[in-house]
Amino acid sequence: MIDIIKVSFIFLFILFLLRKKISVGYALLAGSLIFLIFYSFNFKNLAATLLKSLTSNTSINLFFSLTLIKSFEYALRKTGLMQKMTEATQTLLNNRKLSILSMPLIIGMLPSLGGAYLSAPMVDSATKNLNMSKEEKAFINYWYRHPWELILPLYPGIVLASAVSDVPLRKLILLNLPVAVILFITGLFLSMRGVERDKKINKTVSYMGLMSFIPIVMVLLPVIFFKIDLYITLAANILILCIYYRKSLKETISIIRHGFTADVFVLVAGVIVFKEMLQLSGAVEGITQAITQSQIPYLVVFIALPMFIGVITGLSIGFVGSTFPLLIHLKQTLPYEISIAFVSGYIGVLLSPLHLCLILTRQYFNADMIGIYRKIVPGCLAIMITALIEFVILRYYS
Repeated sequence: MIDIIKVSFIFLFILFLLRKKISVGYALLAGSLIFLIFYSFNFKNLAATLLKSLTSNTSINLFFSLTLIKSFEYALRKTGLMQKMTEATQTLLNNRKLSILSMPLIIGMLPSLGGAYLSAPMVDSATKNLNMSKEEKAFINYWYRHPWELILPLYPGIVLASAVSDVPLRKLILLNLPVAVILFITGLFLSMRGVERDKKINKTVSYMGLMSFIPIVMVLLPVIFFKIDLYITLAANILILCIYYRKSLKETISIIRHGFTADVFVLVAGVIVFKEMLQLSGAVEGITQAITQSQIPYLVVFIALPMFIGVITGLSIGFVGSTFPLLIHLKQTLPYEISIAFVSGYIGVLLSPLHLCLILTRQYFNADMIGIYRKIVPGCLAIMITALIEFVILRYYS
């Protein structure tokens, strides 16, 4: 029981730092230092273990993946492909609903902070002259930015979850896919009910514009079907883009260097160190014993803990980085257990009033937050039910 109290204090300390706008990596490193106060360590063994973990293939691959995600996003913007993708979708679709949701859906493919503020004017323009409330417009802009974070390896949350849990990225993507599909479908039931089909859209240029999606596809296919490491496909696509668009050597270096920032290194270091401190301190064994004795089902822990941290932080890397190191040590985890933990944490992120996308969207449309939540909550309930059904099927019938 004492281990639960100690680790709970460390979690609260980390959450306090996150609320003070301290980045996740620094917060985790600071939390790791508290272990030195609460527990006794052999410092020679501790230093050797941390050095080995920080220089492992997993840590190096994670660092380069998260770094090159930022570089790839920057490359898409510098080459104008992001704008072309948006324009192509608008001209291709002859369905008004799909045309409206395509703006946040496409811009949401790139994990840029403040992206919701970029797609909001597009949703506002596409819904002009429609009998639609500000809250419904805000919901569309918010909801359809977020199927991707469950399945797209351009987002650091799922990459981090895969690295920490040792579940192959491809496997985690496929497990999360049904939930992402239900998230998309649920949005159609919760919004745009009165919007009718529009057949007056010019499709002349749209198929040419579809070529702008090739870089995204070329990142996803090798990862999903050929099990190639994400950082390799990202690096290759960045170089191909720079060569194709005739970027100078200086511009190419600038694009690549864009992702190499201190915050990525600190994030990876924070997650790895926090994970090791949990294990080396003996806290995991103590918590495991306490949970076993209290007979709390592991499923409850795997759902409630990530969801709570997701609500508090509003960040996927927040709940993954702080809770997954504990979850994977509570028991021998299976991929579908990691998936439901990730989905639960992500639901917490979607519900979080601290989620930047929600804050910016509400601000742009000047919408009532309660009105937006009236649509978000049923949507989150639907995807939680989907995740539970998938869990039960895989747990008892696979």
